[in-house]
Amino acid sequence: MTDTWLNETLYPDWGQRFRFVRQLARVKSAFQDIAVFETDSHGRVLTLDGVVQITERDEFVYQEMLTHVPLLAHGNAKNVLIIGAGDGGVLKHVLMHKGVERAVMAEIDGEVIRLSKEFLPSIGGDAWNDPRAEVIVGDGIDYVRRAPDASFDVIIVDSTDPIGVGEVLFTDEFYQNAARILSASGLIVNQCGVPFMQADELRETSARRAQFFPHVTAYVAAVPTYVGGYMTLGWAGKDASLTQLSPEVIAKRAEAAGIAGKSEYWTPHVHVAAFWLPPYIARHLPA
Repeated sequence: MTDTWLNETLYPDWGQRFRFVRQLARVKSAFQDIAVFETDSHGRVLTLDGVVQITERDEFVYQEMLTHVPLLAHGNAKNVLIIGAGDGGVLKHVLMHKGVERAVMAEIDGEVIRLSKEFLPSIGGDAWNDPRAEVIVGDGIDYVRRAPDASFDVIIVDSTDPIGVGEVLFTDEFYQNAARILSASGLIVNQCGVPFMQADELRETSARRAQFFPHVTAYVAAVPTYVGGYMTLGWAGKDASLTQLSPEVIAKRAEAAGIAGKSEYWTPHVHVAAFWLPPYIARHLPA
């Protein structure tokens, strides 16, 4: 029997590949090419336009750090906006926080949601049916443009890199509106790529955010299938003190939120340490 391999196409001269058992789904939506593969090493793998988005084996790292860090740093997030994240993982982790009263999720590609529910049901779990969740199949950019001032405490952007369908989520207009719809201590986080290979993404996105937010930084997470070392999660907020909290404060907030002891990567100390960046990453942030 000949092995069948999935070759990721993110970089022209470096990559990774997965031996897969079978292809479970392949759909060309109005926006992108979506595929789900079954592998022995990483469970089910979701790709968009040939680039790995999530695997069942290591998705917990990305989801926990993209959600628990901003929500616990804020400390009192009641209204959360999620843009993208069609697999449902961010929505599930946001709704783990007892204090969250409303989580709006805007995903432009309904096929990602449909295929994730069918082939990756463990990622979103029961979040799809949580009464606090409002799932919109539509343009997150337009939603942010129309949303009332100060209507959200935290915005979480889980998008592709700034190419194709994800490109508009890295523009001046988007960040200007994001600042407008965030509350006084509001903040926005989004993936900014792997800086070892994608330093321009972190540098350019941070410069854009700095036009509209007084505090811009990033924190890191080591996600095995996002090859190239640390992935950066960009942070833009209105209160610089939120990234300077002690592990003890974060631990108390985690206990109150109901997530203490429920994570596989995130801990209060990992949370705090994630903001201490190696120089090769920190140099790409605004001075």
